[in-house]
Amino acid sequence: MPLSDRFLVTKVEIWPVDIPITDPFVVATGRLVTAQNLFIRITLKDGSCGYGEVAPFPDVTGEDRTTSFTVAKDLAAALVGKSASHFRQLARELRDRAPSNPASRCGVETALVDALCRSARLPLWALWGGADVRERETDITIPITDIDRTLVLARTWYQKGFRLFKMKVGMDGDQDTRRVEAIHKAFPNVAFIIDPNQGFSREQALEFVTSVQKFGGQILLLEQPLPKHDLEGLALLRRSLNIPVAADESVQSMEDAKAVIREHAVDFINIKIMKSGLLEALEIASFTRASGLRLMIGGMVETRVAMGCSFSLVLGLGGFEVLDLDTPLLLSQDPVKGGYSYTGPRLNLWQGPGLDLEMEPAKGCITIE
Repeated sequence: MPLSDRFLVTKVEIWPVDIPITDPFVVATGRLVTAQNLFIRITLKDGSCGYGEVAPFPDVTGEDRTTSFTVAKDLAAALVGKSASHFRQLARELRDRAPSNPASRCGVETALVDALCRSARLPLWALWGGADVRERETDITIPITDIDRTLVLARTWYQKGFRLFKMKVGMDGDQDTRRVEAIHKAFPNVAFIIDPNQGFSREQALEFVTSVQKFGGQILLLEQPLPKHDLEGLALLRRSLNIPVAADESVQSMEDAKAVIREHAVDFINIKIMKSGLLEALEIASFTRASGLRLMIGGMVETRVAMGCSFSLVLGLGGFEVLDLDTPLLLSQDPVKGGYSYTGPRLNLWQGPGLDLEMEPAKGCITIE
């Protein structure tokens, strides 16, 4: 087979998956009890298969699974007969085709580069450069819930070795403060990422941080405390507080990143492939570092397919200081075989080609050839 032909996309399969979340994933802007995602498998002419995942979160990008399924089918049809070796050009074409559907693009892009790397016998992290290939640790997310359940969850994760807790807050400032204080008193050596998901006003954010610091809680990072368009407020908090501020919902595109950097609004940008699309997330990460800001990486409610792709960016690009790659641990089951793995908070490497994982299409699968 000519080298130019082996990378041609011959088939795309897409199927839905429902995975219950062990505790309702409650944040200031929304609530999920089941991950309603899509899996994608792309087959190349040489038989290599790559996998991707679409994990829409309506309150962030406005996408749901029904819309994502429709868009993913359209994007898949546009790839059949194209060469995966042109993945950057194809990603730009997909972005032009579905500019408002980053999660759908992300799933298709991930499957495309996974298939390419499997054909080339190359781990996905090597495609991005292999700049920082080592085991890393993630935080663990505590959703908004009552104090008793907060402590149960904290104790469970603490016993598994987690020492960085990402606290979802933003619905009730006083209750949020009491939840963080309860964990601090029970486990005084843990640190916190505070994530209001746009749920605070400027005054509430200042008051909350002051209250936590007053009882000795260690806040490592304050993530997206204000509505995403309030860059002036983020800049004010950054100047007023002695802790770093991160942008999440404020940066969903390269233009967003440029605006945040221009306003000197934050210290960190949280890269998420599902809110930007894979290749645009890669571009935002590179631009962030070049601009002198610091990098965090996270995700929506994803399995080890999408999260493995995000981990590949960490290993390949380097420079990511804070990892929020924990959502597979919050799911009631793991549909993926192979790939990276967890030992407590530690993310273990993989050496096989692509994402080095496998799945079989399930009920509801559609095929595009």
